[in-house]
Amino acid sequence: MRDKTHMEFVDKWAEFVKNNPDKWRKIHTEFINAQILMNKQFLERLKKTPGGRDKIIELYKIKNLKGYTKLLGN
Repeated sequence: MRDKTHMEFVDKWAEFVKNNPDKWRKIHTEFINAQILMNKQFLERLKKTPGGRDKIIELYKIKNLKGYTKLLGN
């Protein structure tokens, strides 16, 4: 189970969503978009390291490399 601090945050966020129906979506969208961007930047940095391409293939269990030409720089 998650720690007490995490559950307190979840409770606070749920309360915020409940009390701010017009504000929470923008905040949530910005957070999700930032997470996606950080992942994309990480993958780009990882690709540049020795064996990085192979690590990505293994991590994501990619079987069809032709379908990931942009991700893998083929």
